[in-house]
Amino acid sequence: MSGGVLPWLASALLLAGALIGLVGAIGVLRLPDSYTRMHAASKAGALGAVLVLAGVAAASEGAVSLEALFAIAVLLATTPLAAHAVSRAAYRAGILPRTGPVGDAMAQAGASDQKDSSSRR
Repeated sequence: MSGGVLPWLASALLLAGALIGLVGAIGVLRLPDSYTRMHAASKAGALGAVLVLAGVAAASEGAVSLEALFAIAVLLATTPLAAHAVSRAAYRAGILPRTGPVGDAMAQAGASDQKDSSSRR
């Protein structure tokens, strides 16, 4: 009986991953600034890819399953770091986020960083 469940699980994981990837793509198109777009692309894209890779691991046997699980681990380790590095580089390049009532915490942190570096000289 478990031989009949595994293909259904793999299909469900692949479909869920594709739908979450679609939601991430819609978020990239609809969100207002580059930071929120990057958030949608990195979070939904990573989760969608993890689900697709989990579906591949469930559908395959042996070494392919192990490779898919390794790819999941690498993806989960590198996607948040890459999104953070790109957003920080965009901020330093002068692309400012839309701010709401909370304000821009990076501008306040940048001002204190500049004070600290000028006092060291």
